[in-house]
Amino acid sequence: MKFVKANVLLLLVALAGVVQASRPDFTRVVEDVRDSVVVITTEVESRGRQAQGPSGSGFIIDNDGYVLTNRHVIHGVKSIYVQLVNKKVYKAELLGEDEDSDIALLKIDAKDLKAVKIGDVEKLKVGAWVLAYGAPFGLEHTVTAGIVSAKGRSLAREQYVPFIQTDAAINRGNSGGPLFNEKGEVVGINSQIFSMTGGNMGLAFAIPMDLAMDVAEQLREDGRVSRGFLGVMYQDVDYDTMQAFELDEVKGALLRQVTKDSPAEEGGLKVGDIVIEVDGKEVGSAADLPFLVGRIKPGKEVEMVILRNGDRKTLDITIGERPQSEVADRGRPGGESNAGLGMTVVELDDRIREMADVEYGVLVREVISGPARDAGIREGDILQMLNQQRINSIEDYQSALDRLPEIGSVAVLVNRRGMGPRFLVLKLGNE
Repeated sequence: MKFVKANVLLLLVALAGVVQASRPDFTRVVEDVRDSVVVITTEVESRGRQAQGPSGSGFIIDNDGYVLTNRHVIHGVKSIYVQLVNKKVYKAELLGEDEDSDIALLKIDAKDLKAVKIGDVEKLKVGAWVLAYGAPFGLEHTVTAGIVSAKGRSLAREQYVPFIQTDAAINRGNSGGPLFNEKGEVVGINSQIFSMTGGNMGLAFAIPMDLAMDVAEQLREDGRVSRGFLGVMYQDVDYDTMQAFELDEVKGALLRQVTKDSPAEEGGLKVGDIVIEVDGKEVGSAADLPFLVGRIKPGKEVEMVILRNGDRKTLDITIGERPQSEVADRGRPGGESNAGLGMTVVELDDRIREMADVEYGVLVREVISGPARDAGIREGDILQMLNQQRINSIEDYQSALDRLPEIGSVAVLVNRRGMGPRFLVLKLGNE
């Protein structure tokens, strides 16, 4: 009996050793990368007084002082400061910021800095170990580890970012910090969390590094980001759609509207087409379409593979440039807007204006997951005020969106048929 117990004990010890050996040792990674990670502090002006404090994290991508962080970390502040690991602080110049990807590029007057190594996102696999580095709640140079939970994750507010999902502990202050693989290479920028409490719940999202570097290069050269544009509206292909269209599998983006005179129309795309490949890359789900098109340089002609009436066709499409005034949406055409609240709005026509007996507002055409749905906004509502600003047109709506705070609650006045006008509350803030 003692012999059996001894063997069992040895087996348990051996298994524990195997489990321990399977976990990565990030100690060397931390030592190697700590000089490349920075703390971002900002200075804001409120009620005539200036206040400064920690805002987030960032990291050095070039030895000459180029730093990447999240746009929401630095947007709208008076001054930005970058603190290195040796506690030396530099005032930073904002070279550019991109709302659609939530990326900002900073420059500090410093030389011979240690830049991060950039990893290959394509080789990053679901289940791989990753290390998040940042300053949660102002606690500088904090590291947490987890695994890649998913790739290509689509969130309601960022239609051009295929997020890396991870269960590494991410909290307020980690924003803008790097996500490292086991080799110590940056594979993403820690950007958002999903939380019911405001703290970590194991659902964190990072911007893929290949996209981030593309944005950074454009901001560095032009101060703005140019994205490809098709001019379509689309939806997912589900099981029922697959059967209705007599498809072999559930994949692709089903086009439900093609805008007149758009690159899509000029290239021959039609309503009912199912896009399954763009420029040699598979469209596995509808969310892949804006990711892929947005990365293509405007003016480039690409091959687009579609399914039409059960037949596979290849079209040559010249990608256009998304107008800077537009906000990313699921391929919305002109005259509509969806700016991160999870809803699409369109201009009121005379018929709807007369039927609803309203003088102003915009019509809510579609509501997806996000703050709008959480507030109780429905398709068919007429939005008349947002954050105390009267909405007469799409331009007014866009202007009000640009003034929304990153975090907080704002009132929205909606007019609903049979109920009249009522205020609902949008809750913003999903770091």
